[in-house]
Amino acid sequence: MVLQPSERHYRDWNHGRLGPWCSPSGSPAPLSCETGCGEGSWILVCRLLVPTQVSLLSMEEDIDTRKINNSFLRDHSYATEADIISTVEFNHTGELLATGDKGGRVVIFQREQESKNQVHRRGEYNVYSTFQSHEPEFDYLKSLEIEEKINKIRWLPQQNAAYFLLSTNDKTVKLWKVSERDKRPEGYNLKDEEGRLRDPATITTLRVPVLRPMDLMVEATPRRVFANAHTYHINSISVNSDYETYMSADDLRINLWNFEITNQSFNIVDIKPANMEELTEVITAAEFHPHHCNTFVYSSSKGTIRLCDMRASALCDRHTKFFEEPEDPSNRSFFSEIISSISDVKFSHSGRYIMTRDYLTVKVWDLNMENRPIETYQVHDYLRSKLCSLYENDCIFDKFECVWNGSDSVIMTGSYNNFFRMFDRNTKRDVTLEASRENSKPRAILKPRKVCVGGKRRKDEISVDSLDFSKKILHTAWHPSENIIAVAATNNLYIFQDKVN
Repeated sequence: MVLQPSERHYRDWNHGRLGPWCSPSGSPAPLSCETGCGEGSWILVCRLLVPTQVSLLSMEEDIDTRKINNSFLRDHSYATEADIISTVEFNHTGELLATGDKGGRVVIFQREQESKNQVHRRGEYNVYSTFQSHEPEFDYLKSLEIEEKINKIRWLPQQNAAYFLLSTNDKTVKLWKVSERDKRPEGYNLKDEEGRLRDPATITTLRVPVLRPMDLMVEATPRRVFANAHTYHINSISVNSDYETYMSADDLRINLWNFEITNQSFNIVDIKPANMEELTEVITAAEFHPHHCNTFVYSSSKGTIRLCDMRASALCDRHTKFFEEPEDPSNRSFFSEIISSISDVKFSHSGRYIMTRDYLTVKVWDLNMENRPIETYQVHDYLRSKLCSLYENDCIFDKFECVWNGSDSVIMTGSYNNFFRMFDRNTKRDVTLEASRENSKPRAILKPRKVCVGGKRRKDEISVDSLDFSKKILHTAWHPSENIIAVAATNNLYIFQDKVN
């Protein structure tokens, strides 16, 4: 009989305490900025504080719940861990922006309508709808708590007046319908004006119900719940280009779902070994190709990317292409395998390239070249000398995301000290910007920041020893067609746009 490791054992491995750089017993293995980015200057449009439970009450008291009130723009002393933003996503038109937090809430912002008299407000977003997507649960069979934290949000293309989005926590994916209602029916035959049933004997005439105008109400209703298909924690969901299916990926498996079927899914990738002691890598992210419904990629904690074709076989354990960069032996260290773990993978809008983010770099891969990336961008190479302390405070396990702009010419990703980086692929220029309260005046132009590694520090530079590692930009989003970006910093959502001359 083989003794299987416990869930606690597995979670410790997944957190990095027992990883591929360690033996199965847990003992360590032998030790072996510019001024712009080609997109012009960026200005702050608005800083939104995602509504807390208390500010939600103040929203209900307002007549116009769609307008943001002052309680969203000041820092709440009662903001808790549940208010920290865990995902950010624009819809396909960019008119809506959804955020999920660790408290299981989804907040949707709607873009302010542009007018001739207020052209400068083209990038402002106001609260559109807020709803509780997931609740904390408990798995009685495994004696494990299931957090309500929203891991990912993905929008579906709009087909009618309503909006649809997928949201997921560690175990359950939900399909939500968000719709508006500004009319209500009146004049029922079997009910009175207060909704109580009438005595049929008193009904002498037949009335035709009519629709009366009412104050606009935005409703969010769950249409599908996809549950009980993942043993491990879901890290990715991706909508297929056929818009009939989507996939959900956890640490060891990827499942394919049909939107109309909730009680059945198809397992298309399974890397779980027969003996968990032989586990050497986990799935970290997965995404469908934007145009080919049969193709998808997934990344691993070993820094590799696998491209799979569902036409080849039902179970895609055998990849079609395998992307891996050979490691330089001279750079080998105790932390090599930790920092090479890929935290995010994204197809370009054209479908020609793949972008991956590991701890220190962003890499762009051509689908036609598997042996090395065509572009490598250093995000914060100045932290290479700080890896030991970053390991001690667990920051080395942070999972940064990366995004393309609408034309695939610029990429963006986050860093520490509320810094985020942009890289122009055409001009090879890069810029470091900061999302902070100090420069959060509306329409303020962001000044590029620089980090001083050693030697004499200039006035406008910040020392690498002064960086605040508790402030980090993990989640970002870029408008699909315009230069408008959303950056999540703890419970604050910053929206920037390029300066219009």
